[in-house]
Amino acid sequence: MNDFSTASKVSERRLQLEKRSQFLQRLRAFFYQRQVLEVDTPMLSQGATPDVHLRSLSSWLQVPGERERQEYFWHTSPEYPMKRLLCEGSGDIFYLGKVFRDGDLSPRHQIEFTMLEWYRVGFSLQELIDEVMELLNQLLPELREVQQLSYRQAFAEFAGVEDIFHASAEQCRACLQRHKVPEIVGVDENDKTLWEQLILTEVIEPQLGQGVITVLKDFPARDAALALIDPQNPEVAERFEVFVDAMELANGYHELADAGLYRQRFEESLAQRAQLGLPQVPLDQKLLQTLTEKPLPDCCGVALGVDRLLMLQQGERQIEAVIPFGVRQA
Repeated sequence: MNDFSTASKVSERRLQLEKRSQFLQRLRAFFYQRQVLEVDTPMLSQGATPDVHLRSLSSWLQVPGERERQEYFWHTSPEYPMKRLLCEGSGDIFYLGKVFRDGDLSPRHQIEFTMLEWYRVGFSLQELIDEVMELLNQLLPELREVQQLSYRQAFAEFAGVEDIFHASAEQCRACLQRHKVPEIVGVDENDKTLWEQLILTEVIEPQLGQGVITVLKDFPARDAALALIDPQNPEVAERFEVFVDAMELANGYHELADAGLYRQRFEESLAQRAQLGLPQVPLDQKLLQTLTEKPLPDCCGVALGVDRLLMLQQGERQIEAVIPFGVRQA
């Protein structure tokens, strides 16, 4: 009985590893067929992302030739070195590998996880969205229907707020009350951005990607991150997110190219970190220097959570079911 049970567990473990291996092969094949070049990027950097929503892990290294130990940061995304490669003429590229984000641990999060990120030179944002849909249709063939809607449409359809761009904080709080979202105590009742974000995460996102692939696009300009602002509509950023089963799978931009705007947005993020009492981090000066010397070509890029996509493909509810070891087992 024990021998049978042990053999059965070994067989299940082997099957899990085979499924993951085949899945990664299919991802790579998708890009090889399109002549998109796979690249490696450093996992450690002297600069970190200043994004207030991300927490970087760091290590202290004794670098030969340096008197003092140096702090290096584990990348939360391969974005910065990939953009340096694009500036240097790499052309279309993709990365498939590990990234690290401190503080994320849940059925849908791991501190160490696998990301697929790719950049297409000369693509419009819609062309990149179409390519993401092609990839998802290959790996999630049961989901053929794609729902594309703007940020403004999502608030109207799923939360009953007709014009979120011009709605008041009071209207946002009333929406949260209608949907019985617990009130947050001790925050500014006029902080419209906060209430709007709560509607998005607590009311809208749980309804996205239900039996379809939902593409949410045309985010407010304040949420542009490193995306371009739509020249035809300065209220809107050229950015999209993809949802399946109420879970965010991908986040893409028509990429910002202006080196001065990169520095400006990074410094704005550092100021936000200071206001929120978050630790300051060093900016990626090598990226900023490269952008100044060799401008980024017009391109669109997207990052996709590989483990989450494999979860969906395999019908699993826990990310640990599709990875060899979770952080607690490492």
